[in-house]
Amino acid sequence: NEKTAEITGFSGEEAFEHPLVSTFIVPKLRESVQSVLDNALKGTETSNYELEFRTKSNEIRYLLVNATTRRDAENNIVGVVGVAQDVTEAAKHDRAVAAMANELRQLINTANAPIFGIDVDGDVNEWNDKTAEITGFTREEAFEKPLVSTFIVPSLRQSVQTVLDNALKGCETSNYELEFRTKSNKIRHLLVNATTRRDANYNIVGVVGVAQDVTETKRNDRAMSAMARELRQLVDKANAPIFGIDVHGKVNEWNEKTAEITGFSGEEAFEHPLVSTFI
Repeated sequence: NEKTAEITGFSGEEAFEHPLVSTFIVPKLRESVQSVLDNALKGTETSNYELEFRTKSNEIRYLLVNATTRRDAENNIVGVVGVAQDVTEAAKHDRAVAAMANELRQLINTANAPIFGIDVDGDVNEWNDKTAEITGFTREEAFEKPLVSTFIVPSLRQSVQTVLDNALKGCETSNYELEFRTKSNKIRHLLVNATTRRDANYNIVGVVGVAQDVTETKRNDRAMSAMARELRQLVDKANAPIFGIDVHGKVNEWNEKTAEITGFSGEEAFEHPLVSTFI
């Protein structure tokens, strides 16, 4: 009809008596379209079949077709009629959205930060490559497992569950520190932003955690703290008097040996002016 001529660029005269499939259908769909037509020629009709027409200008038009058996006055099958809807723009939009989704999926999977997520039941439904790398659990091993009871250390499970429950109510949390237990039973320290995940209708469907692995920083902090405690102990237990003042001349260091020889305890000496009090 005229609409088919309009969208394909081929007039009725140019199209008539040419084989439909080999002339107007893109090669990759010819076999499946031929099957649909063959079925219709046997009386088995098909609804909402999407096919791709190649136009005269070599563009592609996407048509949603009902293939209906055509019969003569005696009910003999004499052909097939396709009643179609041009869904080219919708198909292009859907493909663009799908391409964007694939790109975002790739960005998440290959991101240099751990990204993981849960559904409304608390089961893992997001687990990118970096999360797999630092935990030792593959995506397949993690998926559909309860995040908290499977991967979080017992001492933090209640607080982590609270953070996730809040996010499932729309109350997000930033820079929350949690401890993941790895497959090799080691601990990884993650600094996490727990973000509410919503569907196209803005319904809450889960939580996504975008994390920073701060394990090495935590280890360095612990090492520095241990060193500071050791130095403090060395100062306190030294066999020589050690004392100190701040910029105002007030005592802020007074070890046990100083206390022993002066008779003043650390509590008695602290924050008193050294010179006017003890010299």
